[in-house]
Amino acid sequence: MGEIVLIRHGQTEWSAAGRHTSYTDLDLTGDGERQARAAGERLAGRSFAAVISSPRRRALRTAELAGLTVTETTEDLAEWNYGEYEGITSATIHETRPGWSLWTDGAPGGESPEEVATRVDRALARARTFLDGGDVALIAHGHSLRVAGARWIGLPASGGGLLKLGTATLSTLGFEHGNEVIDAWNA
Repeated sequence: MGEIVLIRHGQTEWSAAGRHTSYTDLDLTGDGERQARAAGERLAGRSFAAVISSPRRRALRTAELAGLTVTETTEDLAEWNYGEYEGITSATIHETRPGWSLWTDGAPGGESPEEVATRVDRALARARTFLDGGDVALIAHGHSLRVAGARWIGLPASGGGLLKLGTATLSTLGFEHGNEVIDAWNA
């Protein structure tokens, strides 16, 4: 049985500034491109039965620079829709909503934690269909991949708030004694 390798896209201007970025389709920065190539070096020698990506440019470019051939794209791996909070930092949001948490409150005009969990669950189910043939790479975004990690181990979407994830990092979801486990995180 294969493993699922989660690959967060490289740095963008907005990720570097801590701005919430879902549907805004940004390019990688120069640092982001270097990060993506370095992720590819860490994946050297590993083959994938499927490479599934968010359709956003930053994810697709990360895959390309990492030397991966995307076999399909899906909106199920797109970043959490931040609605009215698109482009805004958490610090700015807390000025008017001091107790706000994306993980429990979701985003006004965007998605709730449960809605993100539903589509990430679909992406994980799709990835599982390839695992008998080998490893699967999922290339996506910080919050959506944190939800994927949480959901893999049976936690609600809010559990992703406990899983920090840097740009262009690799995380591995696998199995131990028939249980779904996190083998590596934020590496």
